[in-house]
Amino acid sequence: MSLPRPPFIAIGLLSACVLAYEVLLTRLFSIVLWHHFAYMIISAAMLGYGASGTALTLSREKIAGYIGPIYLAAAIGLAFLMPAAFLLAQEVPFNPLELLWDPFQLTRLLSIYLLMMLPFFCAGTGIGLILSHFGQQAGRIYAFDIVGGGIGSVCVIGVLFLIPPHNLLIVLAALALFAAAIATVEMRIRPEWLGIALLGLAFLVLLAIPPGWFRVHPSPYKDLSQALNITGAQVIGERSSPLGQIAVVESPRVPFRYAPGMSLNALEEPPDQLGIFVDGDGPSVLTRFDGRREPLSYLDQLTSALPYHVLQRPHAGPHVLVLGAGAGSDVLQALYHGAIRIDAIELDRNIINLVEERFHYFGGDIYTLPQVHIHAAEARGFVNATRSRYDLVQVALLDSFGVAAAGVYGLSENYLYTVEAFQTYLRRLTPDGVLTITRWLTLPPRDALKLFATAITALERSGVDDPGARLVMIRGWKTVTLLVKHSNFTVAEIEAIRKFCREHSFDIAYYPEMRPEEANRYNVLAQPYFFEGATALLGEDRQAFIDRYKFFIEPATDDQPFFFRFFKWDSLRELLALREQGGMPLLDWSYPLLVATLIQAFVASAVLILAPLLASKARRALPPAKVALYFLAIGLAFMFMEIAFIQKFILFLAHPLYAIAVVLCAFLVFAGVGSWLAGRLQKRFRRSGHMTVAVMAIGVLALLYLAILPSLFDTLIHLSDPAKIAISVALIAPLAFCMGMPFPTGTMRLAFTAHEAIPWAWAINGFASVVGAVLATLLAIHLGFAFVILLAVAIYSLAAFVLRGFPQGVAE
Repeated sequence: MSLPRPPFIAIGLLSACVLAYEVLLTRLFSIVLWHHFAYMIISAAMLGYGASGTALTLSREKIAGYIGPIYLAAAIGLAFLMPAAFLLAQEVPFNPLELLWDPFQLTRLLSIYLLMMLPFFCAGTGIGLILSHFGQQAGRIYAFDIVGGGIGSVCVIGVLFLIPPHNLLIVLAALALFAAAIATVEMRIRPEWLGIALLGLAFLVLLAIPPGWFRVHPSPYKDLSQALNITGAQVIGERSSPLGQIAVVESPRVPFRYAPGMSLNALEEPPDQLGIFVDGDGPSVLTRFDGRREPLSYLDQLTSALPYHVLQRPHAGPHVLVLGAGAGSDVLQALYHGAIRIDAIELDRNIINLVEERFHYFGGDIYTLPQVHIHAAEARGFVNATRSRYDLVQVALLDSFGVAAAGVYGLSENYLYTVEAFQTYLRRLTPDGVLTITRWLTLPPRDALKLFATAITALERSGVDDPGARLVMIRGWKTVTLLVKHSNFTVAEIEAIRKFCREHSFDIAYYPEMRPEEANRYNVLAQPYFFEGATALLGEDRQAFIDRYKFFIEPATDDQPFFFRFFKWDSLRELLALREQGGMPLLDWSYPLLVATLIQAFVASAVLILAPLLASKARRALPPAKVALYFLAIGLAFMFMEIAFIQKFILFLAHPLYAIAVVLCAFLVFAGVGSWLAGRLQKRFRRSGHMTVAVMAIGVLALLYLAILPSLFDTLIHLSDPAKIAISVALIAPLAFCMGMPFPTGTMRLAFTAHEAIPWAWAINGFASVVGAVLATLLAIHLGFAFVILLAVAIYSLAAFVLRGFPQGVAE
């Protein structure tokens, strides 16, 4: 069957649909599990595209006469599989908390990975089929493909402000059917009523499926799932945005009593509270407040109340900055202690609206009180932009104890707890101001010692000769609070700290010139671990202590912002030996999950992309080693650069989902432009000198960005989201443009010299992309983003060198 023209509009819509789905999956997995799983989703997408390329190569002769029907089948398959694959994945009983002692969990993880791959296989089949059949118009087809994908990856963010993520799956299914209907018109596929039927089906899917029919089922181990198991507990309010799905829970029979780390001496109880869960994690709470101070006295029984007893101001209360205000618990604590002004920073506008509007009667309108100023902003951005000085900067307790103890954030970038973040906070303090951070207590100590080490490094980098004179750490039975002062603690302040801990039976972990016998008095441990760890970190052999410690407590930085990564390979054998004695909570499961994903990505891509070619006639066209190395190198280098920039731009764009959408969009669009130009240059000059120029440009741009991005982010991070998105695209554009050149350059060289090896080039590049997405994350955790970016530059340089050894022919 001869087709008159390619379906340009349909290709653009299909690509927009599948890239929006890729971004959406990160949002959905945040709700179902605990981590955004960006590396796994990008890897699954690349696997689907790579496997589709192999399938098209092997079946090229058989499908030559059925281009139109197969394209429609692929588009319809995408529409069906986007919701179906996710629904089926939810039914897989995968529990990552059991990954290391239940061998079946690895099989279940692989099942989810392969299910996620299927929609991308359909999309890759449809787009690849059109590209191969209309090769003479590949430039225009590719342009519609990448522009559509770029628009889809960004637009999904805006749509998520209007539609909950589970309902958006239905919208994307309808959009895929609409793309199929458009294709019947563009390709003049008969019968003519087929397009009308597909259009009708798209509207039927969109209008007939009720909003509540498709639901996301969070893991039964998430905090929200556990809370709703309590008799009488129910969700009484919900809000959704790209930043999180918020659930407000009322539990009248077994009331919330959220007072993290409350003294065991306390007699007061909190007032009534509503639980606030974000993506099923929590709770934070909205506490009933009627304007009276007395019911809030329980807030003075927490370890986080310590700084208010240090900041004794005779005439006026402190000026307080609360980072991560949530529903206002820390704001209430500041109000109780007489703060004269409170700047409360909360990223998610939906949480602020719930406090100010839907539940204003319950919370006492705390965010409209004259001394409270609420800001919908990213914490680092606000602190960088403000010129105010604060007596107290408080970083709120932002995660639940269960999540922290399980180590589920081990792969998550967190820029609140880095050395650079601490330095930023300290610059906003008054001369005698205090930075305070409260974390959950874990044993053996992990979070607390890493926090302490981070504070020491930040003080040293700020020019403080004696960091120990500015640090205090106390612990209760469940929380640890760290104080970092902008000047040395005075004798009177230390006495106030000792008195506070005495009255509340809190243990002092460290204060300047503390005697060993003062540690471990109330909540007695086998050894004074916290005091010993703090003094070791302040000693001359700090690095030796960090190196031999059972957990990874090296300070987090903006280049390696994985504060919750505590896993060390050296401790694995010992921890596994303790698993029958309850030792598994000591091991965060997220790191083994990453390693397991890397192994399955390697195996799956080898089986689905390389093995079919080896088993077919294509094995006769195996490319020379230099050709294979070239396409392997550019696949790895591209994914390394893309993943590193996604992770690096999370700081600037404030949220992983924003970073994924914007960075993917920019890389797609401008790499496509670079590919188009490379093709034009290759056709015109039949040489590859532009490849050397492109690699040199990649190296220069990468080095430039590594040098200027930290200060540039600091300067511009306070801007509005649209402005930051535009700046991000402008920054990525020249780099992506150059990175788009190597693949078409190598492919067209093969077209002139060894055309039969092109399928292998696609397959090897696809294999590298699948593995590279996960490997880049693993390398970033261990060595930092700068290393991954520099490694990508080195690999591109290797590719440019290898290109010179390609088979010679008419191309030269």
